[in-house]
Amino acid sequence: MTASTKATKSWLNSLEYREKNFAREKLVINPAKACQPLGALLCALGIEGCLPFTHGSQGCTAYFRSTLTRHYREPIAAVSDSLTEDSAVFGGQTNIYEGLKNAYTIYNPKVIAVFTSCMAEVIGDDIRAYLGNAKKQEAIPLDFPVALANTPSFKGSHITGYDSMLKGLIECLATPRQEDRSNDRLYVVPGFDTYPGNLREYKRLLKVMDTPYTLLPDYSDVVDAPNLGAYKLYPGGTPLTEMNEALNAARFLFLQTYSIPTTSKYLASKAVPVETLSMPIGIAGTDKFIESVAKFTGKDVPEEITFERGLAVDAMTDAHQYIHGKKFALYGDPDLLIGLVKFLFEMGGLPVHIVCTNSTPLFKKAMESLLASSPYGQEGTLYAGKDLWHLRSLLVTESVDMLIGDSHGKWAARDANIPLVRIGFPITDRVNLHRSPIIGYNGVINLITMIVNTFLEEVDRNSPEAYFEMMR
Repeated sequence: MTASTKATKSWLNSLEYREKNFAREKLVINPAKACQPLGALLCALGIEGCLPFTHGSQGCTAYFRSTLTRHYREPIAAVSDSLTEDSAVFGGQTNIYEGLKNAYTIYNPKVIAVFTSCMAEVIGDDIRAYLGNAKKQEAIPLDFPVALANTPSFKGSHITGYDSMLKGLIECLATPRQEDRSNDRLYVVPGFDTYPGNLREYKRLLKVMDTPYTLLPDYSDVVDAPNLGAYKLYPGGTPLTEMNEALNAARFLFLQTYSIPTTSKYLASKAVPVETLSMPIGIAGTDKFIESVAKFTGKDVPEEITFERGLAVDAMTDAHQYIHGKKFALYGDPDLLIGLVKFLFEMGGLPVHIVCTNSTPLFKKAMESLLASSPYGQEGTLYAGKDLWHLRSLLVTESVDMLIGDSHGKWAARDANIPLVRIGFPITDRVNLHRSPIIGYNGVINLITMIVNTFLEEVDRNSPEAYFEMMR
């Protein structure tokens, strides 16, 4: 390394550079978010027989599919009507006709979920009109269900697209609500959650609590399918019969706040009872979820659930000393960050730097209130709308003990010489983490295991010979 390179690197780690870095307004460097259509695609995968369809270029669809495939290490099915330069001038109506016809004929879906990319939104394509015209032109049958979500990539993020697609799917598939009738089911909406382990944990807990439920959407078997020797294009998803009945639900239970506001408002406008909880991460968060389900069923909490809670509390007690007083930096989506900060508070951890690129005013208010509510949050600062290059400046000028976030943070963690615990999306440089739940009481144990064992590995790795011990 040359002298000038060393000098530059040293300056990048200085408070002077941090001040200049935080002063930038137009340039974004490595934001901790993806674009709207990616979230729409993930949502669509969770409906039985649903084929995600991008009204946009092949390159955009390839990005969405490859990002999800690298996270899940599974093939992700989606199609595109391949808009090109001609479409930008003349519009994409012909493309959507041919694309829908081919998708319906070749892949035999039960429903198609159409969402848009930047090009379609910039040129102003009237997608709803195009879909109507496509049916008139017999590209697809008149009664074939096609859900629509406008998902421009130049605003919002992946959670916005997820929300828009979920609302579009309910609008398309659900029959009108009948005020004199309820299907007596609890519709549980996990929100933008890239952990099939979480979805399966929700289903297991609901089954143990003898709850008539529908998980919406449910892509757990789509993004984490068993290898049985033959590929299935549509291996699972929320049944269409239960989608048809969605507006007749006894109640909707939303398990995130900031990834599904549009869908929540839509359901409330249809007089569907709605309850929203924070993502059930940690003991208190899981307690609220269990209490809500128990109130819905009118039954006592099963002994099996109480036993699991006791195991989680015991794990917290065993490992408390390894997390208490440690300083953390975190980044990710709003709902995940709220849950993780609450969990750290329960363990005596100190969240210091919290970066949320896709923050909202409501989330900012909620996070700042949460930090102020705990003695462990007094050093914490939320950096709303900031990116991972901002985070790097924070880590090298105001050190913490651990970084928590997805795989994109590994460079900042290496520059700051601190460990990274991979939680969030995408995780592309480790395997199977998405298969282990981070919600529920089992999620408490998993989070403790990941965080504490990472700390202990760091102690061993850096320990001099005289202190290289068996017991930690």
